[in-house]
Amino acid sequence: MSPLFLLWAIRGSSFVPDKYLLTVCAVMLVLPNLFLGLRIRAAIGANDKREIAVAVAEDHRDHLLVYLFSMLLPFYAAELRNERDVAAVLVALAFIVFLFWHLNLHYMNVLFAAMGYRVFSVSPPPASNALSGRSGLVVITRRPVLVSGERLIAYRLSDTVYFER
Repeated sequence: MSPLFLLWAIRGSSFVPDKYLLTVCAVMLVLPNLFLGLRIRAAIGANDKREIAVAVAEDHRDHLLVYLFSMLLPFYAAELRNERDVAAVLVALAFIVFLFWHLNLHYMNVLFAAMGYRVFSVSPPPASNALSGRSGLVVITRRPVLVSGERLIAYRLSDTVYFER
């Protein structure tokens, strides 16, 4: 959600003083990305690698469009003129964060796209490894495609999100 907070910081609000708005926006811009960077670093430092066998891989660049249209545009246009507007935006933001987490879209990060990474949903073959058949995985990689039958080694960021360096 970093781009949203960057846009809010630039836009400002007549109701929320800049010292509060800019502080919250800076924290929300930096903290999640810092945490993600630390998580990637911890996975690399602990050598927490897994082999992933690909049965089916779907490129999800379209999720960035979903992100842009469901998050950035409506919230950027939201006016923060009084307490009720602020409360409504916070509740809507919490609802969307919940939905993105519940729908397993929490891995979407514009910085990955800017650094040339792609996000794939991978279904492993039924008998290829211990994780197979339980659930789909998300693989963040610089590869342009993932081919059926391919095996790759990636760092585990969570139980379902993997990062190939």
